[in-house]
Amino acid sequence: MRFYLYPFFILLLSVFSCQTGKLILLGDLSKSIEEASATETVIGSNLIWTIEDSGNKNNIYGLDTYGSIIKDIDISNSKNIDWEDLTSDESGNLYIGDFGNNSRKRKLFTIYKVLNVPSLEKKTKAEIINFKLPKTIKSKDFESFFLWKNYFYIFSKENKKTIVIKVPNAIGDQVAEFVCEIKFKGKHNRITSADINAKQREIILLNHDKIIKINNFKNDDFSTGTITLLDFEHKSQKEGICYKDDFTVFITDEYSNKTGGNIYEFKLE
Repeated sequence: MRFYLYPFFILLLSVFSCQTGKLILLGDLSKSIEEASATETVIGSNLIWTIEDSGNKNNIYGLDTYGSIIKDIDISNSKNIDWEDLTSDESGNLYIGDFGNNSRKRKLFTIYKVLNVPSLEKKTKAEIINFKLPKTIKSKDFESFFLWKNYFYIFSKENKKTIVIKVPNAIGDQVAEFVCEIKFKGKHNRITSADINAKQREIILLNHDKIIKINNFKNDDFSTGTITLLDFEHKSQKEGICYKDDFTVFITDEYSNKTGGNIYEFKLE
């Protein structure tokens, strides 16, 4: 019964519920995932991958589009200090951004490289990239990143702007490099997740009530691009975004104050 009725129920809910605005509700995240802080697809896997925020397990979770956990992988040599975002490469490897920094006192940040994610079952070890900030940048809170041209581009979480730094995709100790500063109009533009469509040269940055889309940038100076705001008409603690295809993204939000804890689709306009 679930196979036939559940998708139909979700379709009706997405069409008639004003609570989701322009978001298309796909399903509820598993209740065992209380603080989903990222969303990523991986080449060779038909699952949607997520992690939990600081203080939770050092696991990656592969979900179906209903939000059910299909794979639960323990990264045995890692520690979840403050896991915030996921990105992946063309070889099926997944990268965990452990760079959350609410106190603004953190000096060492980590990216875990999880090899060949589609083949994993229960437990694995990650390769480790550590990085520090350049001396010209004070310690900041970072919650979002993506991989492009073998560099990680990492975005700070601030109200009116974001600082972009980059770190080479190379195992070992690295020093980040300042890339640019992107200023936004108005307040409440804190970036919680990011992704890039390299083919379309398009960046998407997630906020709790909108997507900030950036096109037509020069080289990696994203501040030169054209900024478009895509409103969800829905507010919740949205923490994860990734491309499904050139025109559609997956989004997840945390369960908070009896709302959220869902997985959605959103059509880019």
